[in-house]
Amino acid sequence: MAEAKLSSKNQIVIPREAREALQLKPGDKLLIRVYGEKILILEKPKSYHRAILGRGAYPKDYLKKERESWK
Repeated sequence: MAEAKLSSKNQIVIPREAREALQLKPGDKLLIRVYGEKILILEKPKSYHRAILGRGAYPKDYLKKERESWK
């Protein structure tokens, strides 16, 4: 865990270890999500399709078997 300080311009610096872990570079965009009194900071995916690939996927060959059952 690292600490960040809010500047007088309401800006924060992402600590080095966090930037390195996410491989962030200047100009990269981040997503901020507020959960009550907490925030979650995530790297904005360059492709949402790739970011969700494999999540909630059907088991292997499920769709093929399902489509075959329609015949």
